[in-house]
Amino acid sequence: MAQSRKDNKGRVLRKGETQRKCDGKYVYTYTNPEGRRKSIYSKDIKTLREREEQLIKDQLDGLDTYVAGSATINFVFDRYISTKAELRDTTMTNYKYMYNRFVRDGFGRKKIAGIKFSDVLQFYQHLIKDKEMQINTLETIHTVLHPTFQLALRDNIIRTNPSDGVMAQIKKLPGKNHGVRHALTLEQQRAFIRYIEDNPKFDRWVSIFKFLLGTGCRIGEAIGIRWEDVDFEKRLININHSLVYYSRGYKEHPICTFSISLPKTEAGICIIPMMDAVYEALQKEWNEQQENGFNETEIDGMKGFIFMNRFGNVHNPQAINRAIKRIYEAYNAEEVVKAAREHREPLLIPHFSCHHLRHTFCSRFCENETNLKVIQSIMGHANIETTLDIYAEVTETKKHEAIEKLAHKIDVF
Repeated sequence: MAQSRKDNKGRVLRKGETQRKCDGKYVYTYTNPEGRRKSIYSKDIKTLREREEQLIKDQLDGLDTYVAGSATINFVFDRYISTKAELRDTTMTNYKYMYNRFVRDGFGRKKIAGIKFSDVLQFYQHLIKDKEMQINTLETIHTVLHPTFQLALRDNIIRTNPSDGVMAQIKKLPGKNHGVRHALTLEQQRAFIRYIEDNPKFDRWVSIFKFLLGTGCRIGEAIGIRWEDVDFEKRLININHSLVYYSRGYKEHPICTFSISLPKTEAGICIIPMMDAVYEALQKEWNEQQENGFNETEIDGMKGFIFMNRFGNVHNPQAINRAIKRIYEAYNAEEVVKAAREHREPLLIPHFSCHHLRHTFCSRFCENETNLKVIQSIMGHANIETTLDIYAEVTETKKHEAIEKLAHKIDVF
């Protein structure tokens, strides 16, 4: 059995402790989180052990590397995200997923104290050019990176936030989609709905697509709508929750599940009047379900969901996006042949997703309503800037139409 080491007074020294013979000082040697050997010194054993205890505590908290400015972006992000107890599970999951997928194994390994504005700008440009990332996705990355740097700034680890102003610079790049999803034109919207109505292969999707195009609801709000949220007599729809489908894990076997959440923003809790097309679609759905059976799915204590798939369960948003793709691809294939036979240009439907239907509704609304506060209220936009962006895009298109109408009405040339 090995003998315990002792100091010159016969006291047993702990692991890592030694006493120098030359001057009698006590030494504690340890390995820091970066794998480097470090030592602390003291003239007496009591003071040394007090410093040992503080060192161990600091190491557990990560303060030694943090305060020294040698922490990585990954370290500070993990520290930041651990403070966000107020985030909803779905938001927390999304933030961690996006960070782990695009940041952690590359840019995230850099020392945060050495990051400059140009480093963040180049990283964002890399994501856009090399990863072909859309601006909307990049903004999610920025949503987690900016407060990560801000935490280090407030803790006096860095002097400025290197991500300040980067997104503004990115949005100046020519030819880039600045985050605005382009809506379907009125003709494309009509062609999409008519094709579904006339095609037995897709007609089961009519009700939910009319609902999305007639309310502007987010997809989670639409698939989560219940019969008790609909007032047929007053023709009102109460948007008070959202149904989300997300992964609870990040490792080898993530578990995907549905959960009830509040709408994306507080402004998302609202009452939407039913236009005739929506009223008729919901009435048709009600009559069919009375005959064939209602959705029996129960999620977080809620049931009575209106829209269901062919298995009688609530819709998965990705399944709806896949259905959209099948529908417009089938339509376009038929339309090309039909247009050639009729000697005209085909009316093609571009690639789009569920959220483009919300944007399409908002565009139709902006084309016929000038009161931005009304539009903001119906859309549930937390920020009027979002409404203004869409209104500006629609107005730009309407300017050309207005000039053409003016040219036909007056003859001054």
